[in-house]
Parts: sequence; structure tokens; C-alpha cells
Amino acid sequence: MPAQLSLTGFAWKNLWRRRLRTLLTLCGIGMAIGAFVALVGFSRSFETEWLRLYSSSGTDIAVVDKNFMNSSVDQGVVAKVRGVSIVEQAEPMIFNIMDLTPEVNAIVFGWLDDTYEFNSLTFTSGSRFRNGKPEVIIGDTLARNLNKKVGDSLVMQGSTFSVAGIFHGGTALEAGAVILPLDQMQLLSSMQGKVSGVHVRLRPIPAGETQEHYFKRAQAAIEAVVPGLNAQLATDRASNNQFVDLAHAVAWGTSAIALIVGILGIANTMAMSVFERTREIGILRAIGWKSWLVMLLIETEATGLGFAGGIIGIGAGWAGLRLLSVLPKTNIFVSTSLTPLHLLQAVAISVLSGIIAGAYPAWRGAHLSPVEALRHD
Repeated sequence: MPAQLSLTGFAWKNLWRRRLRTLLTLCGIGMAIGAFVALVGFSRSFETEWLRLYSSSGTDIAVVDKNFMNSSVDQGVVAKVRGVSIVEQAEPMIFNIMDLTPEVNAIVFGWLDDTYEFNSLTFTSGSRFRNGKPEVIIGDTLARNLNKKVGDSLVMQGSTFSVAGIFHGGTALEAGAVILPLDQMQLLSSMQGKVSGVHVRLRPIPAGETQEHYFKRAQAAIEAVVPGLNAQLATDRASNNQFVDLAHAVAWGTSAIALIVGILGIANTMAMSVFERTREIGILRAIGWKSWLVMLLIETEATGLGFAGGIIGIGAGWAGLRLLSVLPKTNIFVSTSLTPLHLLQAVAISVLSGIIAGAYPAWRGAHLSPVEALRHD
């Protein structure tokens, strides 16, 4: 077959001769893939930071009720958990998300001033707060966003606190967080006598026992002394909680809508292309092109659009993550790193979108009657 009649040659020629339409289609699928890369990347960063939050502090198990976002546990369970022989340390905590200014929000933790979770923090200035005092410590990222230093005041929920220290956290969540005495957080949240949960560090694993068996034994022992509560592995709590589930659902839902729009854009482009090339397709059929080859030609064009749009989308998605990483409301949750799996998924989805979008136009083009196609003006 002459080069000018090759399948790839035709595919390139057909896309190039309608350059504006091709460019607009590429922009459409590129924005759809960009939304996938940015939004799903954001949600995965959020999950990763939750996991690092627990691992950096050495928390093995979290004792909570069933509702992550509104967990409320009687503070009296702390003594019961500490009495379990397999438990090395058990510390009560409260967390919430609060608006600090109209532009800046942050995760706010309530801790005791001697909790082991301080081990993951490095103070760049100042020191720890003291129980019973209206004091806070803030992460260095948040301190820059708020332009705060040690000795300044911070107003939360109408109450004024003194900044006792600024720290660098083991995770982005901590670097963008506010931490204050547990009793002050209870007053601020109207949770007197209640906590969000109890973080547990276990004793070293005995020789000869697997980690999986040890953790299951610890969960059973803890749940036996606090009936009605869940002793969740920190890894499970990080990946299976309402915050992370909500982030994933929003990311995939929004991406799906964008992808549907992108697929329709490619389908429209290919349908118009088939209509405009009816006579050309008739000539191809007349000189011996089989219907499956015509179908393959059109699918090649659609897949090429999808693949090229995917490459554009990866760049757009990375730029979107960069933007989210500098916005005060989102920079504590976002990493701009893209995993190979994420990039592979983006390319696979873009190619699959092209194949799906080109299916009907390819079928229609392949089933054109050569005689009728040649009569088409």
C-alpha cells in the first residue's frame, strides 16, 4: 500500500487538516484528564498525609466510635485503655477543622502537654504549651500563612490564645495545624469530659509473634475493656475514614463528569469527520479497504486524540496541583508529586476515552455503502 494511503498517514492527515477543531478537542480531553490528575492526586495526597500523621508519631491504634468526623468518646476510657497490658502509652486527643481567617482554615488538635505525639515535632521557636493555659503551638507552614510568631495572639472561635511555639511537623497536616491543650480544646468545642479518640502506642512485638497477629490481639484486648468502641489500626483509620472517603468521592465524581464531557467532545469531532469524509471513505472501500480497516482508521484517530489529550492533561493536572499547594486553604493537604501509577492511570483513561468516543463514528463509517458514499457530495 503506498505511504500516502497508509492507515497512520490517513489518520494524521485527517486530524491535521481540521487543525482548529483538533486543537479544541485536545483542549477538552486535556482539561478532563487534568481534572482527574489534580483532583485524584489531591485526594490521594490527603490520604497519604493522614497515614504519615500516624506513622510519624508512632501511633499504632486509634480508639474511636464509629463516626470519624464526629467521634465523641468519654474521657474516662483513657484509664481503661492504659490498663491493658499490651498498651505502652494511650493519649486522649480532639481534632477539628476550623476557620482561622476568612481565607485560612486549619486542622486543630487538642493534646495533653506530655503526650508522646510531641516526639514527631521539632520546635523552630518557643516551646510546648501548658495544660490549663490559653496557649497554642502552630506549624511553620501555618505560621507563615498567618504571619505569626511566638508571643503573638491567635483568635479561634472568639477565644484568644497566645502562641507558645512554632514547630516543624513530620507531615504537611501537622505543619499546617494548630495544637492546644486538651482542656482548652474541650472548652472551645463544647466537649467537656469528651475526646475525639484515644491514640495508642503498643509495647514492642514479642519475639516469634507476627505483627498482624500482635495487632489483632491488641485490638481484641482493647475492645474488651471499652465495649461499644472500635480499636482501629492507624493504617485503616488513615485510609478508611469519612474525610478521605469524601475527598475520593468528590475527586472521582468531578473527574467522571469532566471525562464524560471530554468523551463527547471527541465523539462529536469524529462524527463530523466521518460525515465530511463520506466520499473519501467510499473511495477507500472501492479500492479495497475492508470495513474493519476503515473502523480501525477512525479508532486510530480517536485514540490519538485521547492519548495526546492525556499528555496535555498530565501537564495541566500538575499545574493544578502546584496551584493548590500554594493556596492557604489547601496547601496543608497537597503534594505536587505524581506517582507512576497515577500517571499510568491518567494515560490509560485518556486512551480508553478515545476508544469509547470513536466507537460509534467508527461503526458508522465502516458500514457506509461504498456506492452511496461515492454519490455523496
